[in-house]
Amino acid sequence: MRSLGKNREDRNGLKQGYWEYYYEDGNISSKGSYKNDLADGIWETYYINGNLECKGSYKNGRYDGYWEYYYGNGNLMIKGLYKDGLQEGYWEHYYSNGSLRCKWLFKNGNLIKEL
Repeated sequence: MRSLGKNREDRNGLKQGYWEYYYEDGNISSKGSYKNDLADGIWETYYINGNLECKGSYKNGRYDGYWEYYYGNGNLMIKGLYKDGLQEGYWEHYYSNGSLRCKWLFKNGNLIKEL
């Protein structure tokens, strides 16, 4: 994986601002922002075929906010919320054909029950 000239580091060598990473064939691998060398804000990651693999937000380098994960065919696989790096609330898992497989309830990263 390689990065592009848009990417920048501050004088202390810390990643800052918007970054993009690419596969060797030139397709985008991931894109998002850093703040003081930690992922911060919305990030997207892609399969080598160009389809979206996942998207969501970070805060101070930890998962924080709504995330979605996708199958290689583009259909939604899993969606749910992170709070301070831990799964929180209801999460949904789908089959590759798009139908709902199951739901989970998390509290502070612990699975409370499967629905």
